[in-house]
Amino acid sequence: MKIRAILLALAAAVNLAGAAEPNSLSSEEKAAGWSLLFDGTTLKGWRGYGLSGLPEAGWMIEGGLLKTVPKVKGNELITERKFRDFELSWEWRVAPGGNNGIKYFVTEDRPKAPGHEYQMLDDERHPDAIRGDTRKTAAFYDVLAPAPDKPVKPAGEWNASRILVRGNLVEHWLNGRRVLTYELGSDSLKAALAKSKFKSFGDFGTKIPGHIMLTYHSDECWFRSIKVRAIE
Repeated sequence: MKIRAILLALAAAVNLAGAAEPNSLSSEEKAAGWSLLFDGTTLKGWRGYGLSGLPEAGWMIEGGLLKTVPKVKGNELITERKFRDFELSWEWRVAPGGNNGIKYFVTEDRPKAPGHEYQMLDDERHPDAIRGDTRKTAAFYDVLAPAPDKPVKPAGEWNASRILVRGNLVEHWLNGRRVLTYELGSDSLKAALAKSKFKSFGDFGTKIPGHIMLTYHSDECWFRSIKVRAIE
């Protein structure tokens, strides 16, 4: 038993040593073409939605984390770059009762429906959650619901999310599990959009080269290790 305990401790130490630090890239990620969208200290590569520079309020960097400043007149952040086929990963947590999201295929030509949203929510406390599964964590907001057995962690704990776009297929991942897949231009997506709040925007739901957006909802939310890989 003593030998087994020593071996387990050594294995844990090796895993810890090999784990990537927050806001960093492993050698394997660098080789695969990943790049950081948040380095833990600056907002280089970001600007405000509809702005030439950063918003005056709503965001701060603290202890290697990007966080929203609640209850101020904030603005969304978008990447300076646009992406068409890509893989995006990030870690996040919301305060109890909190709401946030990441949008993709974002355009500044349609401000009332700028892009598709990966919902990030306190499913247990936020009032939006009682309006249906299409408004809960990992949903394509107000359009498609994630798997009912998704492995979401409660408010205050870190979740790891991922979006994969390749061709017309889009995948939402949560804590290592794929929880939603949809096809752009498909009849099923068109039917879902027709029932959503976006039904009056005829070009919503189409694939475009777009920015990635961090939304601002006046609730506390924290981000770290935001990474992207463009797919050629």
